[in-house]
Amino acid sequence: MITDKKELAKMIDHTLLKPDATKEQIKKLCSEAKEYGFASVCVNSYYADFVSKELQGTDVKTCVVIGFPLGASLTGVKVFEAVEAVKNGAREIDMVINVGALKNKDYEYVEKDIKAVVDATSGKAIVKVIIEACLLTDEEKVTACKLAQKAGAHFVKTSTGFASGGATVHDVKLMREAVGNNMGVKASGGIRDYNTALAMVEAGADRIGASSSVDIIR
Repeated sequence: MITDKKELAKMIDHTLLKPDATKEQIKKLCSEAKEYGFASVCVNSYYADFVSKELQGTDVKTCVVIGFPLGASLTGVKVFEAVEAVKNGAREIDMVINVGALKNKDYEYVEKDIKAVVDATSGKAIVKVIIEACLLTDEEKVTACKLAQKAGAHFVKTSTGFASGGATVHDVKLMREAVGNNMGVKASGGIRDYNTALAMVEAGADRIGASSSVDIIR
């Protein structure tokens, strides 16, 4: 149970993933993360090195998205992107699951896709697997979570924020039930105020992804 806003701040990945994000905006993102004590700054891989340097000497981690936002790139591409992100200072990797492969019931591919990224970054970064819940049935959501767990990922995450919907309390509860207490759950997409963030935590989220982080904490 969250007792104060500082505690909640430590659970937030302060995020800016828009394609037109400028260096000035990313610098501001890093300043805010340091000021409020957010868990990480989450960006596209182009800004990994810049963010890592901005956050040097702080507890705020650099988080980089991989295979974003579609998840449909080849496994080798995701692995290359993840390895380069780690070289540039990323300590957290948010990779998008191959949604099409999951819907094809090609579970072996989905698991190997995740495991390849986990293995390539082992000991250097935690891996969060974005299942893009709004595109899945409840059964598919559970399957995706189980495959991510089997592949050795550290978190499952609800959404990219770029599809038709974001995090819901229902999905967070479902995902928490699917993975139990041995894995993290990240709620992301459409979380813009304190009460919504709190509802996600109460539903079982350990981490919140948000671009409105400052508004949430204020």
